[in-house]
Amino acid sequence: MSTYDGIPSDARGADPVHTGPARTGPESADRGRSTQDRADDTVRTRIPARLDRLPWSRWHWRIVIGLGTVWILDGLEVTIVGNMASRLAQNGSGIQISTAQVTTWAAALYVAGACCGALFFGHLTDRFGRKRLFMLTLAVYLSATALTALSWTAWFFFLCRFLTGLGIGGEYAAINSAVDELIPARARGRIDLIINGSFWVGAAVGALASIALLNTSLFATDVGWRLAFGIGVVLGLGILLVRRQVPESPRWLITHGRADEAERLVDGIEREVQEQSGRELEPVREEITVRERGALGFGTIARTVLRDYPRRGVLGLALFVGQAFLYNSVTFGYAVILTTFYKTPASDTGYYFVVIAVGNFLGPLLLGRLFDTVGRKPMIAGTYLLSGLLLFGTAALFQRGALDATTLTACWTVVLFFASAGASAAYLTVSEIFPLETRALCIAFFYAIGTALGGITGPLLFNGLVSSGKPADTTLAFCIGAALMCLAGLVEAAIGVRAERRSLESLAAPLSLVTAAPGAQS
Repeated sequence: MSTYDGIPSDARGADPVHTGPARTGPESADRGRSTQDRADDTVRTRIPARLDRLPWSRWHWRIVIGLGTVWILDGLEVTIVGNMASRLAQNGSGIQISTAQVTTWAAALYVAGACCGALFFGHLTDRFGRKRLFMLTLAVYLSATALTALSWTAWFFFLCRFLTGLGIGGEYAAINSAVDELIPARARGRIDLIINGSFWVGAAVGALASIALLNTSLFATDVGWRLAFGIGVVLGLGILLVRRQVPESPRWLITHGRADEAERLVDGIEREVQEQSGRELEPVREEITVRERGALGFGTIARTVLRDYPRRGVLGLALFVGQAFLYNSVTFGYAVILTTFYKTPASDTGYYFVVIAVGNFLGPLLLGRLFDTVGRKPMIAGTYLLSGLLLFGTAALFQRGALDATTLTACWTVVLFFASAGASAAYLTVSEIFPLETRALCIAFFYAIGTALGGITGPLLFNGLVSSGKPADTTLAFCIGAALMCLAGLVEAAIGVRAERRSLESLAAPLSLVTAAPGAQS
């Protein structure tokens, strides 16, 4: 097997849902274009196999940069708010708000907005396409973040946090579905993990920025926190420019009566990739036949998950609840732990968080390849269980008073090195194990439900326990997070899906799939 830019370039990477006979002559020369039967609106296509066999190229990096960098914005948002909490509560900040309100209610409303945005925009993503929605949701995020910087009272700040979350939640559904449908199957796991793990690049930027912006010798008390939100706007505008070059998902197009457009799009992608890689593309024979469908309602999607994929539903919920509780608690509350128990100056908490953020990003970066080689099931189960067990150990050391700010940060960095890879794989899992027509809304559903259970209750419970100032309460908070991670790891070990290097269509047949194409072998 050869490689290109570090990504395996094996052209297969998947077992097809259906295979057709080898084509010869003009049809094989164009690498297997789709054919459409206008009488019954069916489309026989090789587009999924054509996309999966592409060698890695600059075109794929453009997809990764244009779509994946949204997680940097999310990490930036969450970290800035957590580290700015004490400054916002100071006299002269320009807004009357308490630290508890920022770390608890503002955090919970941000997550609540993300849940609502995921469901609302997730439904629209499956209905109107990936491209329209990932442009719209980014615009919502940019507008809300800019307005946050202008907040003058607590209620307006809370409203802006909710609206910012609304845009970010919509991004999760639109982006994960688009990335999975454009990235070759053989590299899908690694790329998804790195993209989702890039949240921590944003977290590190936010932590470093907060160090400078909290310095009152550089910025006035009522100016620094406002500039912090401006960083997100600047980055978002840059992402918007790149994202304009990202195409619609050809897989989505072929199920929505736009097969000819999908063919032209994939023809152009193949030409560009071939020029960039300098390699002749192999012909493909795998094909599927689909029938155009109208928009699906929530009821149809719910029945599909509950009736056809109940075990996968339990799996997705377990993975999301565990990681959502752990991560939303830590990102919103770690600065409070440092200031409460170790008297760390508020202006210095960013340094500790940068260390944690680096460990979190290195996890998916260094372990990501193993999710495509060793496999999803052992890696997801292993990372969840190991992070949970390590966190139990951290809780025991904390309770005994054996840790200071530096050693506690070191312990959390090791815990989150493994937890980050597992948490990123949760998004990967729910984005690849359900049918194409339901993909965005399924991502949205599991994100919303899992995050509502773990991401809203997590900060409320975690910060409530930490704010008591009693070590035993904080130890309990650590143990709850550890137990949820271990439970999710056990669920993965029992009913996880072996999805590595398999096409999306082989993992979950599209609802529009026709059992056999005319003249094809099933």
